[in-house]
Amino acid sequence: MTLLFKIFFALVFLVVLISLGFALFFLTTDEEENSKKMMTALTVRISLSVFLIILLVIGYFTGLIQPNIH
Repeated sequence: MTLLFKIFFALVFLVVLISLGFALFFLTTDEEENSKKMMTALTVRISLSVFLIILLVIGYFTGLIQPNIH
């Protein structure tokens, strides 16, 4: 279960990075319609980032992940 949690977390993080890349692409192209696409990509990124933070908190409190403190 822990490995599945970590894989899911990594995949969602990868989607966040891809969304950020799309937003950068839409920012660098100068078309009127790309502004809305950029805002959508950034909205998706922010939503997924909030989801990842919630996922980290849930994983910590359920014991799926543990801090690496020596």
